[in-house]
Amino acid sequence: MYNPHFNYGEFAIIKNQAGLNSFKISVKEFVAKTNAISLQAKAGRYGGTYAHKDIAFEFAMWISPEFKVYIVREFQRLKEEEQKQLGWSAKRELSKINYRIHTDAIKHNLIPAEITTTQSSIIYANEADVLNVAMFGITAQQWRDSNPELKGNIRDYASINELICLSNMENLNAVFIEQGIPQPERLIKLNEIAIHQMSILESGDIDRKFLK
Repeated sequence: MYNPHFNYGEFAIIKNQAGLNSFKISVKEFVAKTNAISLQAKAGRYGGTYAHKDIAFEFAMWISPEFKVYIVREFQRLKEEEQKQLGWSAKRELSKINYRIHTDAIKHNLIPAEITTTQSSIIYANEADVLNVAMFGITAQQWRDSNPELKGNIRDYASINELICLSNMENLNAVFIEQGIPQPERLIKLNEIAIHQMSILESGDIDRKFLK
């Protein structure tokens, strides 16, 4: 796979003879005949036989069934963790896309004409905190003040279920803004929606309380 000069013809001969009781071959002979680069045999004080890690793992699994089972299970665990992380990343990206829909609704319905960029950013941040309070119970600034050692923002540390719920809420809040519903009423509605959806997604009892 990694050695274009590997002699497959010689390797086939060695492989066919490997099952014979009379067959034997040293590492140096194997390397010389096949042009292998994954094995090395060194003589001298610090000499020995060295192999690429892939071969070392294969050899270890051949002589130890327990080690083979460990490797298989560890591989399965890592793939499961990888899938979980991919799932989280996908939900985070979906949340970002839906947030653009949310900000577009803010731009066309809440931001008056002829205001500065600074003033519009305050409106955007204020509406983002409506979602944060409805979902997490705190504003972005409150989260940063409580977690000065963490990088990023509150949504970077949300669970997959929280991101799913947040994505739905962004779409709903955009609709509520289009309908002209005042912010305090939207906050109450969104909080109720967050509690209901999280209770379904988590499939268990929760301690969240409706905002009053």
